[in-house]
Amino acid sequence: MEINTLHLKALRYSLLSLVLGVALASCSQKTAPTVSGDATATAGTVTEKEVTDSELPAVPVFEVPVEYYKLDNGLKVVLSPDETAPVATVAVYYNIGFRVEPKDRTGFAHLFEHMMFQGSDNLGKMEFIQLVQKNGGVLNGSTRFDFTNYFETVPAHKLETVLWAEADRMRGLNITQENLTNQQGVVKNEVKVNVLNQPYGGFPWLDMPQYANKNWYNAHNFYGDLEDLDAANLEDVKSFFDTYYAPNNAVVVVVGDFEIEEAKEWIQQYFGDIKSSEVPPIPDLKEPRQEKEQRFTKDDKLANRPALAFAYHMPEKNTPEYYAMGLLDQILLQGNDSRLYQALVQERGYAGSVDGGINAFLGNMFNYNGPMLWMGSLIHDKSVSADSIVSVLDQEIQQLQENGISQELLDRAIVKMRSSLYDQMSGGFGKADLLASFALFDDNPERINELEEEFRKITPEIMQRTLQEYLRPTNRTVLVVNPQAQI
Repeated sequence: MEINTLHLKALRYSLLSLVLGVALASCSQKTAPTVSGDATATAGTVTEKEVTDSELPAVPVFEVPVEYYKLDNGLKVVLSPDETAPVATVAVYYNIGFRVEPKDRTGFAHLFEHMMFQGSDNLGKMEFIQLVQKNGGVLNGSTRFDFTNYFETVPAHKLETVLWAEADRMRGLNITQENLTNQQGVVKNEVKVNVLNQPYGGFPWLDMPQYANKNWYNAHNFYGDLEDLDAANLEDVKSFFDTYYAPNNAVVVVVGDFEIEEAKEWIQQYFGDIKSSEVPPIPDLKEPRQEKEQRFTKDDKLANRPALAFAYHMPEKNTPEYYAMGLLDQILLQGNDSRLYQALVQERGYAGSVDGGINAFLGNMFNYNGPMLWMGSLIHDKSVSADSIVSVLDQEIQQLQENGISQELLDRAIVKMRSSLYDQMSGGFGKADLLASFALFDDNPERINELEEEFRKITPEIMQRTLQEYLRPTNRTVLVVNPQAQI
């Protein structure tokens, strides 16, 4: 199976969530059903409850069904039934991403993702893929900062088949020199085609972490240096699989149309006797406080227009400032009504778009577990200087700092966040992604039902504090692409 680049996978996931969101439209924010009678939620039902601890008007909020437990071997299991459509999504997340791959094996986590499609004890090469596709399903996998994931969406009556298949490759991967050599070539070709020989290849999703961060784990080339990819050997692969692809380092999420007790029986039957492993502790990922703005220029022989990206170090996850940054992202960068889109695109015409966000291009603000950047980028006209763009960025941030964040502006940001959040939850994969991330990183998938409340706790004072500390110029890295292509 040819796996797309990490960047394109992120786009594919967004598209998949949108497609599934249409299929499951009756679960969306606008059509959430009201629970009647004794207000007891049944499978596939969204419960409404009143929000009374905010200055915003009381509004209905989602209550996603969550059943969470662990097998004796340490495997985390999250079940979230939804009878809206006769489909089921299985997502298996392993708590290993490219952030913590071996220092002399850059790109190894991504390489190993490819190996997981090369066959297992009972399914030969390509048979896993064929099994899903011939049963009317779709599948994919990706490698991110802090996890590697695999998912399948299938007709509901094929749920047991997919659970068996995922357990089969967790139990025993077909690790051979032939498969390793083949996938080394595939990944190296990805790097060449999609990064090295592509205009703006790796900009800014692969480039910016390497410029903005200081800790190697956050700052290395996670797509992989070609020499490191060549250096990977069969023993590396076997050790990596035995260590990180174990049940006590994973979560299985099932979302969709299924019976809870039946799913539990299948998960116990197929995953219950897989052996756990001794997983090493996560290394120190901390980043030092940035005290001075950093600026870098990257020559691009294939680009014909300049580009600029900016990044600010994020607050620690799950703090008030973290949620405040999520709302500042909505105000400054998300949507055509955002301050930066209006200032850079609509008013000045510097570019056709400005993109970015928290964990931009590789996920969202919830599915990571370490230091992170709030990042934006644009490809702009040659007549526009980098300093002009940075000046506009400073002006928009300074206006918020000087004028303050009104309750009205804060309320609008919460509405936008709520819309974005529940758009993600409306799709099977989007919901599974949140549940898996909260189970892996927080041991608490119920957080999916607490997010809106956390955003509603944020006050204008917290927003102002966050602006002052995290959107200061000395916390910023600017990367400029210098075009070298001859037109």
